[in-house]
Amino acid sequence: MTRLTGLISAPHTPFLPDGSLNPDAIDRQAEHMVRSGVDGVFVCGTTGEGMSLTSAERRTVAERWVKAAADRFPVVVHVGHACVRDAQELAAHAEGAGANAIATVAPFYHKPAGVPELVQYLASLARSTPRMPLYYYDIPGMTGVSVPTADLMIRAAEEVSTFAGVKYSNPDLVTLQECLTVRDGSLDVLFGVDEMLLAAVVLGVRGGVGSTYNYATPLYKRMLDAYDAGDMQKARTLQRKSVELVRVIESHGGLASNKEMMRLVGVDCGPVRPPLTPIEPTVADSLSSQLDDIGFFSDPVFRPV
Repeated sequence: MTRLTGLISAPHTPFLPDGSLNPDAIDRQAEHMVRSGVDGVFVCGTTGEGMSLTSAERRTVAERWVKAAADRFPVVVHVGHACVRDAQELAAHAEGAGANAIATVAPFYHKPAGVPELVQYLASLARSTPRMPLYYYDIPGMTGVSVPTADLMIRAAEEVSTFAGVKYSNPDLVTLQECLTVRDGSLDVLFGVDEMLLAAVVLGVRGGVGSTYNYATPLYKRMLDAYDAGDMQKARTLQRKSVELVRVIESHGGLASNKEMMRLVGVDCGPVRPPLTPIEPTVADSLSSQLDDIGFFSDPVFRPV
Protein backbone atom coordinates (compact mmCIF):
# COMPACT_ATOMS: atom_id res chain seq x y z
CA MET A 1 0.00 0.00 0.00
CA THR A 2 1.50 3.33 -1.10
CA ARG A 3 1.81 5.81 1.76
CA LEU A 4 0.68 9.40 1.45
CA THR A 5 3.30 11.98 2.36
CA GLY A 6 4.02 15.65 1.85
CA LEU A 7 1.55 18.49 1.38
CA ILE A 8 -1.90 17.37 0.29
CA SER A 9 -4.23 20.22 -0.53
CA ALA A 10 -7.94 20.19 0.28
CA PRO A 11 -9.26 21.93 -2.84
CA HIS A 12 -12.38 24.04 -2.96
CA THR A 13 -15.29 22.82 -5.03
CA PRO A 14 -15.85 25.42 -7.77
CA PHE A 15 -19.29 26.92 -8.23
CA LEU A 16 -20.76 29.32 -10.75
CA PRO A 17 -22.20 32.62 -9.46
CA ASP A 18 -25.66 31.03 -9.19
CA GLY A 19 -24.26 28.31 -6.90
CA SER A 20 -24.34 25.48 -9.44
CA LEU A 21 -21.36 23.19 -9.86
CA ASN A 22 -18.59 24.40 -12.19
CA PRO A 23 -16.57 21.24 -12.92
CA ASP A 24 -14.65 22.84 -15.81
CA ALA A 25 -12.76 24.97 -13.28
CA ILE A 26 -11.19 21.84 -11.78
CA ASP A 27 -8.73 21.67 -14.68
CA ARG A 28 -7.44 25.14 -13.75
CA GLN A 29 -7.22 24.16 -10.10
CA ALA A 30 -5.20 21.08 -10.98
CA GLU A 31 -2.70 23.04 -13.06
CA HIS A 32 -2.34 25.51 -10.21
CA MET A 33 -1.64 22.61 -7.83
CA VAL A 34 1.07 21.30 -10.12
CA ARG A 35 2.74 24.72 -10.37
CA SER A 36 2.56 25.13 -6.59
CA GLY A 37 4.15 21.76 -5.94
CA VAL A 38 1.45 19.98 -3.95
CA ASP A 39 1.89 16.26 -3.35
CA GLY A 40 -1.79 15.28 -3.62
CA VAL A 41 -5.39 16.43 -3.23
CA PHE A 42 -8.15 15.53 -0.77
CA VAL A 43 -11.42 16.34 -2.51
CA CYS A 44 -14.99 16.80 -1.24
CA GLY A 45 -13.90 17.32 2.34
CA THR A 46 -14.64 20.26 4.62
CA THR A 47 -12.89 22.87 2.47
CA GLY A 48 -14.48 21.28 -0.59
CA GLU A 49 -17.95 21.72 0.91
CA GLY A 50 -18.55 18.02 0.30
CA MET A 51 -21.48 17.86 2.68
CA SER A 52 -23.21 20.65 0.74
CA LEU A 53 -23.05 18.67 -2.52
CA THR A 54 -25.51 16.11 -3.81
CA SER A 55 -24.18 12.59 -4.25
CA ALA A 56 -24.32 13.07 -8.02
CA GLU A 57 -22.26 16.25 -7.74
CA ARG A 58 -19.73 14.47 -5.53
CA ARG A 59 -19.33 11.77 -8.14
CA THR A 60 -18.78 14.41 -10.83
CA VAL A 61 -16.15 16.20 -8.73
CA ALA A 62 -14.32 12.93 -8.03
CA GLU A 63 -14.27 11.98 -11.71
CA ARG A 64 -13.02 15.40 -12.82
CA TRP A 65 -10.23 15.47 -10.26
CA VAL A 66 -8.98 12.02 -11.24
CA LYS A 67 -9.01 13.08 -14.88
CA ALA A 68 -7.34 16.43 -14.17
CA ALA A 69 -4.65 14.85 -11.99
CA ALA A 70 -3.68 12.57 -14.88
CA ASP A 71 -1.48 10.48 -12.55
CA ARG A 72 0.63 13.53 -11.66
CA PHE A 73 -0.44 13.42 -8.01
CA PRO A 74 -2.68 11.13 -5.92
CA VAL A 75 -6.37 11.90 -5.47
CA VAL A 76 -8.06 11.05 -2.17
CA VAL A 77 -11.85 11.23 -2.33
CA HIS A 78 -13.83 11.92 0.80
CA VAL A 79 -16.97 9.73 0.78
CA GLY A 80 -18.34 10.30 4.29
CA HIS A 81 -22.10 10.69 4.61
CA ALA A 82 -24.83 10.60 7.23
CA CYS A 83 -26.31 7.67 5.26
CA VAL A 84 -24.09 4.59 5.30
CA ARG A 85 -25.58 3.27 2.05
CA ASP A 86 -24.70 6.52 0.25
CA ALA A 87 -21.17 6.42 1.68
CA GLN A 88 -20.73 2.88 0.37
CA GLU A 89 -21.95 3.90 -3.08
CA LEU A 90 -19.65 6.93 -3.16
CA ALA A 91 -16.74 4.73 -2.08
CA ALA A 92 -17.39 2.18 -4.82
CA HIS A 93 -17.69 4.99 -7.36
CA ALA A 94 -14.39 6.55 -6.27
CA GLU A 95 -12.63 3.23 -6.71
CA GLY A 96 -14.17 2.75 -10.14
CA ALA A 97 -13.26 6.30 -11.16
CA GLY A 98 -9.58 5.64 -10.46
CA ALA A 99 -9.01 7.49 -7.19
CA ASN A 100 -5.95 6.53 -5.20
CA ALA A 101 -7.64 6.37 -1.80
CA ILE A 102 -10.85 7.20 0.01
CA ALA A 103 -11.52 8.87 3.34
CA THR A 104 -14.57 9.21 5.52
CA VAL A 105 -15.84 11.12 8.50
CA ALA A 106 -18.01 9.25 10.98
CA PRO A 107 -21.78 9.28 10.39
CA PHE A 108 -22.73 12.52 12.11
CA TYR A 109 -26.48 12.53 12.74
CA HIS A 110 -27.15 9.09 14.20
CA LYS A 111 -23.65 8.72 15.55
CA PRO A 112 -21.64 5.55 16.27
CA ALA A 113 -21.63 4.90 20.01
CA GLY A 114 -17.90 4.23 20.23
CA VAL A 115 -14.86 2.64 18.64
CA PRO A 116 -16.45 -0.78 17.86
CA GLU A 117 -19.38 0.76 16.02
CA LEU A 118 -17.16 3.18 14.12
CA VAL A 119 -14.88 0.33 13.04
CA GLN A 120 -17.93 -1.59 11.82
CA TYR A 121 -18.80 1.42 9.68
CA LEU A 122 -15.28 1.56 8.24
CA ALA A 123 -15.43 -2.17 7.53
CA SER A 124 -18.65 -1.68 5.58
CA LEU A 125 -16.90 0.81 3.30
CA ALA A 126 -13.92 -1.50 2.88
CA ARG A 127 -16.24 -4.24 1.65
CA SER A 128 -17.45 -1.81 -1.03
CA THR A 129 -13.87 -0.97 -2.07
CA PRO A 130 -11.71 -4.05 -1.44
CA ARG A 131 -8.63 -2.63 -3.22
CA MET A 132 -8.82 0.98 -2.04
CA PRO A 133 -6.79 2.40 0.89
CA LEU A 134 -9.20 3.80 3.47
CA TYR A 135 -8.55 6.73 5.82
CA TYR A 136 -10.62 7.80 8.78
CA TYR A 137 -11.15 11.58 8.76
CA ASP A 138 -11.05 12.52 12.44
CA ILE A 139 -12.66 15.95 12.78
CA PRO A 140 -14.77 15.93 15.96
CA GLY A 141 -15.30 19.69 15.84
CA MET A 142 -17.50 19.21 12.76
CA THR A 143 -19.02 15.74 13.26
CA GLY A 144 -19.52 15.73 17.03
CA VAL A 145 -18.01 12.22 17.06
CA SER A 146 -15.09 11.99 19.46
CA VAL A 147 -13.41 8.66 20.14
CA PRO A 148 -9.85 7.83 21.30
CA THR A 149 -8.15 8.11 17.92
CA ALA A 150 -5.25 5.78 18.69
CA ASP A 151 -7.65 3.11 19.96
CA LEU A 152 -9.68 3.48 16.77
CA MET A 153 -6.53 3.04 14.69
CA ILE A 154 -5.47 -0.08 16.60
CA ARG A 155 -8.83 -1.79 16.17
CA ALA A 156 -9.33 -0.67 12.57
CA ALA A 157 -5.89 -1.98 11.62
CA GLU A 158 -6.87 -5.36 13.04
CA GLU A 159 -10.34 -5.60 11.49
CA VAL A 160 -10.24 -3.58 8.24
CA SER A 161 -7.73 -4.91 5.73
CA THR A 162 -7.62 -1.69 3.69
CA PHE A 163 -7.29 0.70 6.64
CA ALA A 164 -4.39 3.05 5.86
CA GLY A 165 -4.50 5.65 8.65
CA VAL A 166 -6.19 8.88 9.67
CA LYS A 167 -6.57 12.46 8.61
CA TYR A 168 -6.10 14.02 12.01
CA SER A 169 -7.74 17.47 12.20
CA ASN A 170 -7.14 18.08 15.86
CA PRO A 171 -4.62 20.33 17.68
CA ASP A 172 -4.18 17.73 20.46
CA LEU A 173 -0.49 16.88 20.09
CA VAL A 174 -0.51 14.36 22.94
CA THR A 175 -3.04 12.16 21.15
CA LEU A 176 -1.15 12.76 17.92
CA GLN A 177 1.93 11.16 19.47
CA GLU A 178 -0.12 8.12 20.48
CA CYS A 179 -1.43 7.80 16.93
CA LEU A 180 2.07 7.94 15.48
CA THR A 181 3.15 4.89 17.48
CA VAL A 182 0.30 2.59 16.37
CA ARG A 183 1.63 -0.42 14.48
CA ASP A 184 5.16 0.95 14.92
CA GLY A 185 4.31 3.96 12.79
CA SER A 186 3.28 1.91 9.76
CA LEU A 187 -0.02 3.77 9.35
CA ASP A 188 -0.37 7.25 7.86
CA VAL A 189 -1.24 10.11 10.18
CA LEU A 190 -2.04 13.07 7.96
CA PHE A 191 -2.06 16.23 10.04
CA GLY A 192 -4.84 18.73 9.41
CA VAL A 193 -3.88 21.89 11.32
CA ASP A 194 -1.73 23.84 8.87
CA GLU A 195 -0.54 26.47 11.33
CA MET A 196 0.88 23.72 13.58
CA LEU A 197 2.47 21.58 10.87
CA LEU A 198 6.05 22.10 12.02
CA ALA A 199 5.28 20.87 15.53
CA ALA A 200 3.61 17.79 14.07
CA VAL A 201 6.57 17.10 11.77
CA VAL A 202 8.96 17.31 14.71
CA LEU A 203 6.84 14.64 16.41
CA GLY A 204 7.06 12.36 13.38
CA VAL A 205 4.27 13.34 10.97
CA ARG A 206 5.19 12.83 7.31
CA GLY A 207 2.21 14.41 5.60
CA GLY A 208 -0.52 16.97 6.02
CA VAL A 209 -3.88 17.79 4.48
CA GLY A 210 -4.91 21.42 4.56
CA SER A 211 -6.77 24.29 2.96
CA THR A 212 -3.87 26.77 2.96
CA TYR A 213 -1.88 24.40 0.75
CA ASN A 214 -4.22 25.55 -2.02
CA TYR A 215 -2.53 28.94 -2.17
CA ALA A 216 0.55 28.86 0.10
CA THR A 217 2.24 25.55 -0.70
CA PRO A 218 5.62 27.22 -1.43
CA LEU A 219 5.76 28.63 2.11
CA TYR A 220 5.34 25.18 3.62
CA LYS A 221 7.73 23.59 1.14
CA ARG A 222 10.41 26.03 2.24
CA MET A 223 9.60 25.36 5.88
CA LEU A 224 9.95 21.60 5.44
CA ASP A 225 13.18 22.06 3.47
CA ALA A 226 14.58 24.19 6.29
CA TYR A 227 13.62 21.55 8.84
CA ASP A 228 15.22 18.79 6.76
CA ALA A 229 18.39 20.91 6.52
CA GLY A 230 18.49 21.33 10.30
CA ASP A 231 17.76 25.07 10.16
CA MET A 232 15.14 25.20 12.90
CA GLN A 233 15.28 28.98 13.24
CA LYS A 234 14.29 29.42 9.60
CA ALA A 235 11.65 26.69 9.87
CA ARG A 236 10.09 28.38 12.91
CA THR A 237 10.11 31.75 11.16
CA LEU A 238 8.27 30.29 8.18
CA GLN A 239 5.75 28.53 10.40
CA ARG A 240 5.01 31.87 12.08
CA LYS A 241 4.34 33.26 8.58
CA SER A 242 1.71 30.54 8.27
CA VAL A 243 0.19 31.58 11.59
CA GLU A 244 0.01 35.20 10.39
CA LEU A 245 -1.68 34.07 7.18
CA VAL A 246 -4.23 31.90 8.95
CA ARG A 247 -5.01 34.64 11.48
CA VAL A 248 -5.72 37.15 8.72
CA ILE A 249 -7.98 34.73 6.85
CA GLU A 250 -9.85 33.65 9.98
CA SER A 251 -10.42 37.26 11.02
CA HIS A 252 -12.31 37.83 7.78
CA GLY A 253 -14.73 34.96 8.13
CA GLY A 254 -14.63 31.27 7.48
CA LEU A 255 -14.69 29.30 4.29
CA ALA A 256 -15.85 32.27 2.20
CA SER A 257 -12.63 34.16 2.94
CA ASN A 258 -10.62 31.01 2.33
CA LYS A 259 -12.26 30.65 -1.06
CA GLU A 260 -11.58 34.32 -1.79
CA MET A 261 -7.89 33.44 -1.49
CA MET A 262 -8.19 31.35 -4.63
CA ARG A 263 -9.54 34.31 -6.59
CA LEU A 264 -6.63 36.41 -5.33
CA VAL A 265 -4.10 33.88 -6.67
CA GLY A 266 -5.85 33.77 -10.04
CA VAL A 267 -7.96 30.61 -9.77
CA ASP A 268 -11.53 31.75 -9.17
CA CYS A 269 -13.58 28.96 -7.55
CA GLY A 270 -16.73 31.03 -7.20
CA PRO A 271 -18.84 31.57 -4.09
CA VAL A 272 -19.58 29.28 -1.17
CA ARG A 273 -22.86 27.40 -1.13
CA PRO A 274 -25.66 27.99 1.40
CA PRO A 275 -26.05 27.82 4.31
CA LEU A 276 -22.65 29.59 4.16
CA THR A 277 -22.75 33.21 3.04
CA PRO A 278 -20.53 34.83 0.40
CA ILE A 279 -17.82 37.27 1.32
CA GLU A 280 -18.89 40.92 1.22
CA PRO A 281 -16.91 43.27 -1.10
CA THR A 282 -15.73 45.42 1.83
CA VAL A 283 -14.52 42.31 3.68
CA ALA A 284 -12.74 41.08 0.55
CA ASP A 285 -11.00 44.45 0.23
CA SER A 286 -9.92 44.33 3.88
CA LEU A 287 -8.64 40.78 3.45
CA SER A 288 -6.56 41.79 0.45
CA SER A 289 -5.17 44.81 2.31
CA GLN A 290 -4.12 42.82 5.35
CA LEU A 291 -2.60 40.11 3.17
CA ASP A 292 -0.53 42.83 1.56
CA ASP A 293 0.55 43.98 5.03
CA ILE A 294 1.98 40.54 5.86
CA GLY A 295 3.72 40.26 2.49
CA PHE A 296 1.52 37.65 0.87
CA PHE A 297 1.71 39.36 -2.53
CA SER A 298 5.34 40.46 -2.31
CA ASP A 299 7.33 38.09 -0.09
CA PRO A 300 9.17 35.48 -2.20
CA VAL A 301 8.47 32.77 0.40
CA PHE A 302 4.92 32.60 -0.97
CA ARG A 303 6.07 32.16 -4.58
CA PRO A 304 6.85 28.77 -6.16
CA VAL A 305 10.42 27.58 -5.71
